[in-house]
Amino acid sequence: MNRFVALFFSCILFACEMTTKKEKTDFIPENIAFAREQIGGAIDIIEKSGKILNPVTLKDDGSVYYCSYADWRSGFFPGSVWYLYELSNDSALLPLAVKYTEAIKEAQNLTWHHDIGFIINCSFGNGHRLIANPEYKDVVIRAAHSLSTRFREAPGVIQSWNVDRGWQSERGWECPVIIDNMMNLELLFDATRFSGDSSFYRIAVSHADRTLQEGFRPDGSCYHVIDYSISDGSVRRRHTAQGYAHESAWSRGQAWAIYGYAICYRETKDRRYLEQALKTFHFMKAHPDMPADRIPYWDMDAPNIPDEPRDVSSASCMASALYEISAMDVLNPEFYAEYADSIMSALASPAYRAPVGTNGHFLLMHSVGSIPHHSEIDVPLNYADYYFLEALKRKRVLGRE
Repeated sequence: MNRFVALFFSCILFACEMTTKKEKTDFIPENIAFAREQIGGAIDIIEKSGKILNPVTLKDDGSVYYCSYADWRSGFFPGSVWYLYELSNDSALLPLAVKYTEAIKEAQNLTWHHDIGFIINCSFGNGHRLIANPEYKDVVIRAAHSLSTRFREAPGVIQSWNVDRGWQSERGWECPVIIDNMMNLELLFDATRFSGDSSFYRIAVSHADRTLQEGFRPDGSCYHVIDYSISDGSVRRRHTAQGYAHESAWSRGQAWAIYGYAICYRETKDRRYLEQALKTFHFMKAHPDMPADRIPYWDMDAPNIPDEPRDVSSASCMASALYEISAMDVLNPEFYAEYADSIMSALASPAYRAPVGTNGHFLLMHSVGSIPHHSEIDVPLNYADYYFLEALKRKRVLGRE
């Protein structure tokens, strides 16, 4: 009898093991198929409109908000179509990716905000990587010139926001630099490679170094905004404008820091950058209020945890960064990939992944734009989807099927 019991439990364990292997094997193809169907619905709406629409999020009435080329988020949807083309190998997506990308070409000339890196890298950068169109390389270089006009010599940084408009004008800032700006440095590194002009590289390194010096607390967490003096480069104040409080840990800012410094290490091999990315990640990982499913609250110090909104945009960005870090020269690289796997499993669960045909055809639910500004709270956001697809691609490249 014991032998039969043992055989029975052996069969159960074998079945569980095979199920686990099947889930691992099916995770990437299943999520690609989901994304193809869901984004395909958004594409159908765009194509039937006769216009080139650029979906960002949902408005209060449940309709989709579409942006212009100048919006900092305009590159994410074209970039998602590029990633979906790459992941699915569906040739029908190629002309669409090209069309949606080239529709925002004028963004290469923007000089009034810093997010040209987000816009151009996600769209033209991915396009050049996949089809090597030399005109896309020229757009990247032109965009880098535009971004470089925002470099301020005294503090040695790229100014993020102009201070003569919107809520920025109410803060009394002179040269505000936000942690998000670390994500735009990749444009400068690419432009150096494409053009041979090392001035782009020097600006990127200067910005990364000054942010490393001024933007972080001893525990590894980062501020959102550092305001510098234009005249002498000194720090005037440290703020967290989109978080709960100036000294709180705004989660998307932490994700930008992890991702941005991983980029800087990749491009320069300066260990200080990698060490900062790891320190900020370990701060988030060890935070006592990090949820068990590893999808952060919008701010890790918000007062009503666990009843505060989660932010999947922070999670998807962090997962993508961690996959890249796991391929770098770090101790126990498998740990970082496994942590990213756990985030991706949560994101792909019914708690965060939208049912097909719902959610305005965005992939993920439950992102947060800016609670202090009463903007985009618990809604889908196109950049959450973009980094989810990027993480899916990086997961596949690592062979983590």
